[in-house]
Amino acid sequence: MQNFLVVAAVGPSKPGLLDAITKVVRDCGGNVADSRMTMLGCEFSLIMLVSGTWDVVAKIESALPRLQESTGLVLTTKRTEPRKSSTSLVPYAVEVVSYDHPGVVYEIASFFTARNINIEDMYTSGYAATHTGAPMFSLHMTIAVPNNTSIAGLRGEFMEFCDRLNLDSIMEPVK
Repeated sequence: MQNFLVVAAVGPSKPGLLDAITKVVRDCGGNVADSRMTMLGCEFSLIMLVSGTWDVVAKIESALPRLQESTGLVLTTKRTEPRKSSTSLVPYAVEVVSYDHPGVVYEIASFFTARNINIEDMYTSGYAATHTGAPMFSLHMTIAVPNNTSIAGLRGEFMEFCDRLNLDSIMEPVK
């Protein structure tokens, strides 16, 4: 039976961090089932789902403190269960671009939370507009829409919401 462990890592960026983490997983006999890695400011950040038998997961857990010490990373772990698929949820992609201002992520998250729609995945970034240098904001998220929800109604409400906040947006099914 497969066991699952979420591993999160944050620390000063330097070459070889991903190599070091995945080497521990491989050497212990585990598998990286899912992962996300990015730079946040000057910090390396990684979250991954590792799978393996119970003894493999235990080996990984016991090897991580040494890795933390040798790399300077802050590592946290949590055992978890495999994700259950649901045919009652439909994945939709949401894209938003706007002038960057405080609270925009909160406002978008609150819109979906108020409708009991789970945000499955999200990434955001800031950048300078090409011609003007104005601070811009970009968001991509995947939401899980209950299949008994009116997509046309939800999309209409979301577009009105975005118009009120001066956000350019798209909501479309995940292909």
